[in-house]
Amino acid sequence: MSRRVVFIDKDGTLLEDVPYNVDAEHVQLTPNAVEGLRLLRNAGFDLVLISNQSGLARGMFGLDALKRLFDYLKDGLDLAGVPFLDFYYCPHYIAGSVAEYAIECDCRKPASGMLLQAAAEHDIDLSASYVIGDILDDIEAGNRAGCRTVMLARGSETEWNLTPGRVPDYLARDLHDAAMKITSASRLPNLSVTAPLPIGDRHAV
Repeated sequence: MSRRVVFIDKDGTLLEDVPYNVDAEHVQLTPNAVEGLRLLRNAGFDLVLISNQSGLARGMFGLDALKRLFDYLKDGLDLAGVPFLDFYYCPHYIAGSVAEYAIECDCRKPASGMLLQAAAEHDIDLSASYVIGDILDDIEAGNRAGCRTVMLARGSETEWNLTPGRVPDYLARDLHDAAMKITSASRLPNLSVTAPLPIGDRHAV
């Protein structure tokens, strides 16, 4: 049987957004994150991390440092009883300074490459899966892959290019609220591309 998965963005969604951070000392889960993840796991969803990591392309940290951070995060989530099926990251950024990563790709959100790769590797039913993120690039990636989408209204989005492919199925306050909406399968009223949503500040990644 194919898996049902909730794909979760890292910075601003699972973790408080500390731009380009690979230091475990600065890792902090967002409010009610563990409670939300437990609710999703108890409802039969696997959890997958999907994260743009352009700091690699920008030369701000190396791959070993990022992997150490992911190992730290994985261990902590396992101890909390909310293990993740897998972690996926995109190292690319076209204007980066590291030639290996300074390329166009199909994995950097809003592209859906990370989700498609995960689906192929783990037999995931994308139509039965969800994406939770805090900016519209996360939402577009999920919509492109055929998932349902939940946007955390944390004030992270700054541009609000709210085209039809970037409209979330749900809005939520935090990961627990997102999990409640997913597990109850109760849709919010249909959103329009002109829906007034909160605007905040976010460092570009």
